[in-house]
Amino acid sequence: MNYKTFETARLFLRPALPLEDAAFVLELMNTPKWKQNIGDRNINSIEDATHYINTRMMPQLERLGYGNYVLLRKSDNAKIGSCGLYDRVGLEGIDIGFAFLPAYERKGYAFEAAHKILDAGTNVFNIKKISAITIKENINSQKLLEKLGLKFIKLIRIANDEEELMYYELP
Repeated sequence: MNYKTFETARLFLRPALPLEDAAFVLELMNTPKWKQNIGDRNINSIEDATHYINTRMMPQLERLGYGNYVLLRKSDNAKIGSCGLYDRVGLEGIDIGFAFLPAYERKGYAFEAAHKILDAGTNVFNIKKISAITIKENINSQKLLEKLGLKFIKLIRIANDEEELMYYELP
């Protein structure tokens, strides 16, 4: 199937693919900030990462036409992070999320990628409600969501998760 890709001034955004991105997904999901802010997904090998992409990312991409995008820096094609639109069980609307390898944080890539994904969500995919969640301790994520125009609405808990999360929506 032909999936939409996107481009910003410094980045290419394309859907995550099992063969091309398993090593990157393994590395990203095992960074300390991923585990602290998003949670341990028990991705401990290339095989685990391939399985995760095939069973957790690809089904939504095939069903809705959007999902998790790998971010490639134009200058050297380095895979620097991910950003996407997620249909999460227990959340109202479609959730925007992002994560970066430590070397690429605090360089403006997150805003650049998330801004493009938000625009695509509303103008390409015609999503009516875009939301976001973050833990209370993740101040950088909160600041980015607010910079993107999302507003804090309430504290929530999602199924099978004891942690209270901050829920944001794009007005």
